[in-house]
Amino acid sequence: MLFRRFAPGLPARTAGEVSVLIEIGFYHLTRSDVRHALPQLLARTLATGKRALVLCPDADTVTALDRSLWQADDPWLPHGSAADGDADLQPILLATDERASNTAQFLFLVNGATSARLDAFERVFDMFDGNDAAAVNSARQRWTAGKAAGHTLTYWQQTARGWEKK
Repeated sequence: MLFRRFAPGLPARTAGEVSVLIEIGFYHLTRSDVRHALPQLLARTLATGKRALVLCPDADTVTALDRSLWQADDPWLPHGSAADGDADLQPILLATDERASNTAQFLFLVNGATSARLDAFERVFDMFDGNDAAAVNSARQRWTAGKAAGHTLTYWQQTARGWEKK
């Protein structure tokens, strides 16, 4: 299973509530930008029968990713944005609001987007630009916060052969 229930010794988020500890994968982009790396991960998500919410920091990022997903060669990635309407019908939803709902099991955080609702997802993909010092520093801060919260963290680096778990 991709997430685990509250572990003894770790505090619940609120009294009487059971904490859900999430698997957060940090994806260090070193060879391409998110527009070129995201389609491969989304294709794998759909292949497992899961739905994805791609949380973007702004509308310009939504527009750029929407365009790149429509232009992706193989496979075709059915998706839409919150602005398109019918969010609940989209297997891949691009949004700036973490409350957008397509009943996604996987959350993709791109270009520094963050979410206070990590526990609403089975798995989180935090994709950051390894060529941007500020993005790397922010990812380190998110890693530290995730570790302090007790989440399961993994680090993936983009290489010539693809993604390598470090």
